Amino acid sequence: MTEKLTVMQVFEKTADKFGDKTALRVKRGGTWKETSWSGYRDEVRLAAKAFIKLGLEPGRGVSIVGANCPQWHIADLAAIYAGGRPAGVYTTNSAEQCKYVASHSETEIAVVENEVQLAKFLEIRDELANFKAIVLMYGDSSEDNAYAWPEFLKLGEEADNAELDKRIEAQDPDDVCTYIYTSGTTGEPKAVMISHDNITWTARAALESLGAVDDDHMLSYLPLSHIAEQIVSLHGPMVAGATVSFAESMEKLGDNLREIRPTIFLGVPRVWEKIQAKIQAAAAANPSGLQKKIGAWARKVGLKGGYADQTGEARPLFYGLAEKLVYTKVRERLGLDRCRVAVTSAAPISQDTLEFFLSLGVPLMEVYGMSECAGPTTTSLPTAYKTTFVGRKLDGTGLKIADDGEICMRGRHVFKGYFKNEAATTEALDDEGWLHSGDIGEIDSRGFLKITDRKKDLIITAGGENVAPQLIEGKLKSIPWVSQAVVVGDRQKHLSALLTLDETKLDDAIAQAGSNAKTMEEAADDKKVAAWLLKEVNKINADLARVQTIKKIKVLPVDLSIDGGELTPTMKVRRKVVNKKYQSFIDGFYGA
Repeated sequence: MTEKLTVMQVFEKTADKFGDKTALRVKRGGTWKETSWSGYRDEVRLAAKAFIKLGLEPGRGVSIVGANCPQWHIADLAAIYAGGRPAGVYTTNSAEQCKYVASHSETEIAVVENEVQLAKFLEIRDELANFKAIVLMYGDSSEDNAYAWPEFLKLGEEADNAELDKRIEAQDPDDVCTYIYTSGTTGEPKAVMISHDNITWTARAALESLGAVDDDHMLSYLPLSHIAEQIVSLHGPMVAGATVSFAESMEKLGDNLREIRPTIFLGVPRVWEKIQAKIQAAAAANPSGLQKKIGAWARKVGLKGGYADQTGEARPLFYGLAEKLVYTKVRERLGLDRCRVAVTSAAPISQDTLEFFLSLGVPLMEVYGMSECAGPTTTSLPTAYKTTFVGRKLDGTGLKIADDGEICMRGRHVFKGYFKNEAATTEALDDEGWLHSGDIGEIDSRGFLKITDRKKDLIITAGGENVAPQLIEGKLKSIPWVSQAVVVGDRQKHLSALLTLDETKLDDAIAQAGSNAKTMEEAADDKKVAAWLLKEVNKINADLARVQTIKKIKVLPVDLSIDGGELTPTMKVRRKVVNKKYQSFIDGFYGA
């Protein structure tokens, strides 16, 4: 068994070992600015002392809200050093949602990105018990107890090390060190209590399984309030001594990918789907018939080669030629030419998208886990993966399928419980230490796990048959013009689906349908679009069991979104929100 370590022990060891090597990179004024491991540590210790100076008590919360940047990392680690408990807040949260997290976590200090996020905390701070200060990552404020970042660090320079060292020494690897707030697909978010050992052991196990080394380079762009991004770009690089570059924005992700050329890259399914759509659109717009034929041939060869790799068989004869003519160029254009491991996680991904990238020599490694197990519980590796399966369990952990099909896990990665929610903790953790995931799955003879659905999402038809909607939704999303699909039909005689059109393919969809519509809203109300799309759905129905087939559809006037409340920040569908928002359409399916 590997030694239990605190976050501070891991960070200090890495800073000592890699000193002048680059830890963090961020673009400022068009130029990439670098911070070494020793400089990173110095700033974390300064910030920790500043937190103490501002009155942060051990065990109290530090709310952090902002886009990914060095200050986010530093604030998070500094809070832990000072004995506090960082709680990431999604940038899309309203002031009321910020208040919930800040109040629940007993936040005493908030670290905010800019004036937009500052305004939320200024609105709620008088309602928070023991709230002491706000720190801005960028800009400054004349408000009382609000500090610009340089001003904040200066407070740390004025404090001595004795109290900080005392707080570091007081912490044990089994102590809670951070809160991860669930994205709240059902009800209010719960605070997942993660210990030092949870996060340091899991980061090491995950990164070692991927063969991560200090020469690796990660790109940070997914919300740091999510456990997946913390493993990939905060705690993981700390274990390996790797370098992290921060993307400028989601809009510039493609440009940053080509600039940074990461060696390990995590994309949520929606990111991979958008990349897929852009590649397909570019291919369709290419006037060269010869290039289209070469591309189609290469994809056919690539798909066969990808599946051959999974079973240990020889690749097709001309795979090397296809690699030279197509796959290498695709990877270069995407910025994935150095990428050893391309990961997809955080939400279900369709077989269509998995096979699309497999056919281009970019196999996506599915990783499965949850906040409650500090991120990953299974990993897929370039040397051991299986398309549509989410990999094998991490070494040193337990994984089983319960009698009712639920996936359960046990090990040092499993959380300490939910803060202030004993009932939910008891429901999630049984007496033998097994974490009940709420997901339904199966394990094959080689140890690969397949997720079939969410336990609570299962639809029970009027005939009493259990139907897994995610499987059907994945197939519906393989229709080229469909962006999102939500299957409904609980306690009904048949299934129906709410569908949204891909905005980037709207013109083509309208043309295919022979419609005169000009906008998403017009297309949603057009009978020609609905009739055409139902024909596409019926092609999917042909490969489904009778009970799984979709009898009716409704095209929604807008895509599902985070801002609209239908998607979580990691692009998971909030079914309750969708069902409530479009209840009239659902009622229409069943004559209510």
